[in-house]
Amino acid sequence: MRREDARMGHEPLRLVQFTRSFHIGGTEVQVLELLRGLPSSYQLQVSVLENEGPLMGAVWKLGHAPEVFSLNGSLIQPNTLLQIHRMSRWLKANRVQLVHVHDFYSSIVAVPAAKLAGAKVIVGRLDLSHWQGKARRMLHARMTRMADHVIANAEAIRQLLIHEEGLPESRISVIHNGLDLQRFDARAAEGLKDALPDTGGVPTVIHVANMNHPVKRQEDLLLALAMLRHEGTKLNAWFVGDGPRRPALEKMAHDLGVADGVHFLKHRSDVPAVYGQATFGVLCSTAEGMSNAVMEGMAAGLPMVVTRVGGNPDLIADGERGLVVEPERPAQLAQAFRRLLANPQEARKMGKAARGFVARELSLEKMVRRHDALYRQVAGLPPG
Repeated sequence: MRREDARMGHEPLRLVQFTRSFHIGGTEVQVLELLRGLPSSYQLQVSVLENEGPLMGAVWKLGHAPEVFSLNGSLIQPNTLLQIHRMSRWLKANRVQLVHVHDFYSSIVAVPAAKLAGAKVIVGRLDLSHWQGKARRMLHARMTRMADHVIANAEAIRQLLIHEEGLPESRISVIHNGLDLQRFDARAAEGLKDALPDTGGVPTVIHVANMNHPVKRQEDLLLALAMLRHEGTKLNAWFVGDGPRRPALEKMAHDLGVADGVHFLKHRSDVPAVYGQATFGVLCSTAEGMSNAVMEGMAAGLPMVVTRVGGNPDLIADGERGLVVEPERPAQLAQAFRRLLANPQEARKMGKAARGFVARELSLEKMVRRHDALYRQVAGLPPG
């Protein structure tokens, strides 16, 4: 307990962070940062649906042994009700005051459990629900309406909640993801873990995203590269990430005649160092929340070319910190690449502005501080 809390007789705020698992992903990384950064005046506990993931070791090192409420692979079975009641009893037994749930599946258990236990609950809405079918979207909207408060990590998500799901503005807060710039720089300084393909001095665009979902639209990047190649403009590309779509993307690169300049690097543990070797970055998705990939590219001082979807415009002001294009418009991507290649001084200026924006607006300290203030508000406690 902090000294000032003890003097004022404040009890620790009993808070549960609930996420699906601790696989490597943007949501899981943000949960980990909250566990690291929240003040000692919290009594923190962690719960998960799946007790797995490479980030679990970091959770244990922070002194947390997650409580598991497994759905056993499906929502549509009696076990879901059992887990809701199990969690409700656990919340009561631990006198939990507030639950912050970070994803769709976890919210199905956490929201009704918190209500049964008399605890407050905050639902995190971190994407545009683009991957959900109609039934899941309706269920997620129902769980969100039941919550005491909602955190969106981008303005586009706030607008969706207001205009499509009918949530009052007063129950929504926008808190952008945070990035630990010091840790990012330290990882970049460690250098490359594996060699990169020799580009022969040709400028290189980097794209960091999984290859699981069509929403990432790596195809549009390949088409833009083919357009540039056709007119004689040289630009190589590094695709960082992996997934079941990679073989089809590799075939497309070959069929378009750009395979010699397109390198599929699969998963890399040294992404900050890889960013440092690129000329500029791109994310050409058709839907996004608040992209950690864009934030990391900005942290590396790269001008980023992004599509006008989700949280991307929150991060990139067109012409200032990078360039913004419409989704599924490879010709616009190609034009943005031409502009950066033709104006290296302007590109460097954008990259510098992007890095400054991360330091100023997306610091980890700011993200944690805003969560801390909101937690205390929702729990009915005086400001810290």
